[in-house]
Amino acid sequence: MSQRLRVGVVGTGIIAQVMHLNYLRELSDRYEIVALCDISLDNATACAEQYGVSAVFTDWREMLRQPMDAVFVLTSGSHAPIAIAAANAGLHVLVEKPMCFSVAEGKQMVAAAEQAGVKLMVAYPKRYDAAVMRFSDEVNQLSDARLLRVTTLEAPFLPYIGHYALAPVVAPPLDVLERLRAETTESVDEAIGSVDDVPRSMYHAILLDCLVHELNTIRRVLGEPESLDYVDLRGNSLTVMLTCSGVPVSLNWIDLPGFTRYSMEFAMYTPERRLTLSFPSPFLRNEPTLLTVEAGEPGTTRSWKTEELSSYENAFKQELVAFHDCVVMGTEPQTSGLDGLRDIALCEAIVRSARQHAPVAHPTRIR
Repeated sequence: MSQRLRVGVVGTGIIAQVMHLNYLRELSDRYEIVALCDISLDNATACAEQYGVSAVFTDWREMLRQPMDAVFVLTSGSHAPIAIAAANAGLHVLVEKPMCFSVAEGKQMVAAAEQAGVKLMVAYPKRYDAAVMRFSDEVNQLSDARLLRVTTLEAPFLPYIGHYALAPVVAPPLDVLERLRAETTESVDEAIGSVDDVPRSMYHAILLDCLVHELNTIRRVLGEPESLDYVDLRGNSLTVMLTCSGVPVSLNWIDLPGFTRYSMEFAMYTPERRLTLSFPSPFLRNEPTLLTVEAGEPGTTRSWKTEELSSYENAFKQELVAFHDCVVMGTEPQTSGLDGLRDIALCEAIVRSARQHAPVAHPTRIR
């Protein structure tokens, strides 16, 4: 296979324009964008003009007939149908998070990729962030960890993208939109059953669309959770308690729409050291993630704090480098389909725990 991969992109919305298409162009020594597809022809055409792509489609099935090596699935709905069809066509697949809406769908995606002998990778950029790797290395050297606290303060994202030269994102036709909503409802029902509006909304819009990043990173740092201990699920906040490698983990998400000040922190506490990983808005291309280390001299008033900047390289870009290397070298992605499937299982378990008011043992186990 050529070292330069021919890529077809499905979905030309905000995340495609802000990150993927921009970095595919920067990585033109590794990638060639050969086709764009969006259910809105205006969206696909505008992006094709901006990125010099000649093949434009509104039906991904037609796009998959083009000569390609890989497909990026960046749509807002479940990625299962496109990913499965692409794998069956012998194409490697990168899917945006969440990989799908249910464990059942995810199993089909993983099976299709395995049977076709192609790579299936889930887009979790934090896993390719140099600061996250440093944080994980530091955690592995600690003893007597008392708590991992993960806190996300949600804020409006549009002010974070106003400075980019993006093509207008046009809504699809109403009939298409209604069909997609019906498909989403069916997929979500398959995952969590028929539930009240708040659990449904939190599962789809918060757990899968936002917190799946945090859940995946927790698993990267501490391993698979032994137990899901507690869930408090409300319309504008969510609290989850886990136990991972014997360490209590507190995950907190709060919607604070009053002003634009997004914040996400991972903080690990031990008697001797405190580590804090501070993430910028995921829509900023080259804002670094910062690692703060606090320590001191026992029995004295002496203490100190250091702040470490690991890299200005964007994690989305490093993710695309990793996907290319996996395809070309034949290695398994660290954020593989199976890895992403465990996150879907955990999201399902969180809703199940909230409904039953009961803990769940081994919530990432694929049953």
